Amino acid sequence: MSETEHHVVVVGAGFGGLELTRALSGAPVRITMIDKRNHHLFQPLLYQVATTSLATSEVAWPIRHLLRRRKDVTTLLGNVTGIDRVGKRVLLEDGSSIPYDTLVLATGARHAYFGHDEWEPFAPGLKTLEDATTIRRRILLAFEQAERETDPARRQALLTLVIVGGGPTGVELAGTIVELANDTLRGEFRNIDTRQARVVLIEAGDRILANFAPQLSDYARKALERLGVTVELGRPVTKLDAEGVVFGDKRLPARTIIWAAGVAASPAAEWLGAPADRAGRVIVEPDLTVQGNPDIFVIGDTACAAAGWEAGAGRGAFRQAGGQACRRDDQGAACRRHGDPSLPVPACRRPGDDRQARRRHRFRLDQAHRLARLVALGHSAHLFPDRLPQPPRGLA
Repeated sequence: MSETEHHVVVVGAGFGGLELTRALSGAPVRITMIDKRNHHLFQPLLYQVATTSLATSEVAWPIRHLLRRRKDVTTLLGNVTGIDRVGKRVLLEDGSSIPYDTLVLATGARHAYFGHDEWEPFAPGLKTLEDATTIRRRILLAFEQAERETDPARRQALLTLVIVGGGPTGVELAGTIVELANDTLRGEFRNIDTRQARVVLIEAGDRILANFAPQLSDYARKALERLGVTVELGRPVTKLDAEGVVFGDKRLPARTIIWAAGVAASPAAEWLGAPADRAGRVIVEPDLTVQGNPDIFVIGDTACAAAGWEAGAGRGAFRQAGGQACRRDDQGAACRRHGDPSLPVPACRRPGDDRQARRRHRFRLDQAHRLARLVALGHSAHLFPDRLPQPPRGLA
């Protein structure tokens, strides 16, 4: 590669990073992809790995294999610890650094415990492949230990599984864990009936799926309750340990607790010394650049536009994976596929149709291609104000 070629460094091999790299195919640039893991992860289906529905190989693929035909792309395994904006270098944990002409940060999000990081050993979150396999192991071991337990109280604690957080991840986990206990594991144990397992979903707010329309939240709650999930609303968790969880004034003995309540962006804002919102997302310009740095782009769940539009794709009220209810538009109109928009939104039951995951993927693809055009055409977005990407319509 010629040393005079424009060098684009992409940090993060998630949807945004990979789609941007693909969109830059044929552009006169040299690309370096950096990620702290050697695999790309289809994160929306992690909950199915955690509940034994999918194998890890079905949601994760080696980054080098995906980019093996791209001779213009160099893939590096490394953990980014900082950004030298003056020297235009990406700093790595091993002390080395990578120079860049244009930098794209697509580092995603992580789970947050609202100041109670000491809870993490007892209640793992679900953001990585390692998280999914840890949760799967804990769920299956709980049933195995309950099979050998003779004390009724201890056995019930082992058969009580708690999910903290009533967002999409919590709702998906609650439903699939019930299906695991009622269907998948049914009849495989001799001393316990897995159908007696109790799944409890705890949400501090007054409804689950708070980003959805109230009618959809109510529909999802009733659907979970019909499955056998106990939904607890309006009582935040105040204590959590290896023996159980305290929410409101109630203590619930439980040996398996899963955290799905909080999300925080990666430490990209700290690396850049840039302003961030409450969730740690970098506040970016409308063209997704960092203020004062037109050569640094932040995309995906790491970014939040100054005008309030969040650049992450998981912010809209999309249909639940598996098909439970349709999305309403910004004016509250029902799904057009079901006739009169003044009528209540009906249920959509299309087995295997993961509309939420597909919508996220389409948005990230669109975002990556728009950004790729900016990088390829001008390397600096401020040179082409007429080509600035705009927030997609219909996203809240």
